[in-house]
Amino acid sequence: MRGLAAAVLLWSAGVFAFSNEVALAKLPVEARETLALIKAGGPFAHAQDGKTFQNREKLLPLRARGYYREYTVKTPGAKDRGARRIVAGGCRQRGCLEYFYTADHYRSFRRIAE
Repeated sequence: MRGLAAAVLLWSAGVFAFSNEVALAKLPVEARETLALIKAGGPFAHAQDGKTFQNREKLLPLRARGYYREYTVKTPGAKDRGARRIVAGGCRQRGCLEYFYTADHYRSFRRIAE
């Protein structure tokens, strides 16, 4: 149990690397388009894009409130925003430090490896 507790502590401190990655080229074309829009500063189709993602599920490394921002990835055939998102972390004027993709509305994430 001691090892598990230490691992959880290191994970919450952001020490572990995110092991579940996806190559940029393997993302759906709509996700690549959204990532390009994020890097260009928009424009975005939805008012929620760029809003704080709170990481309530705690599936991403724990960071201070406001660290993560969420963006909609178009889902062909969806009548609403769909389930796909990119969550960007550590964004400043010169870009973001990291990007995560979810295809299942925050049930799982994969770090985007560029």
